[in-house]
Amino acid sequence: MTVNLLRKPQGCTNYKIRQLMRQMSRHYDAEIGKAGLKATQFSLLGHVQQLGPVRPGELAQALRMDASTLTRNLKPLIEAGWLRVEAGADGRSRNVTITEAGRAKRAEAQQYWKIAQERINSTLGVERVLALHALIDESLDLLAAQDSKGE
Repeated sequence: MTVNLLRKPQGCTNYKIRQLMRQMSRHYDAEIGKAGLKATQFSLLGHVQQLGPVRPGELAQALRMDASTLTRNLKPLIEAGWLRVEAGADGRSRNVTITEAGRAKRAEAQQYWKIAQERINSTLGVERVLALHALIDESLDLLAAQDSKGE
């Protein structure tokens, strides 16, 4: 991707990304909601299923989320019986694991996620979606590197 150095972006990048996120969230939530989940809950169940049992700090890091936001997002999933927090290896640590009910709920929601994803691919075009994923991943890496330098 080439950047014209004579031009500068117009408007606020944060605002534009938030606009896109709100639109995407509405799209995914409309489908995944048919399984009784929000898209963020579906994603959280998937990460715990893939990484679990996982310490909350490691989970927050994998999700690029702060610990207090993770705690808020875990609460309804634990209350529903889809996730469980158990004692870790040393007795002071904790691990988050997905329950059988959580696996079943995620599997149910997976079919709706697939519909939402296919509609995004169709609407935006697969090449644009692939480019968007690559741009987001690269941007996240660059911002994380900047954050680790303390800038």
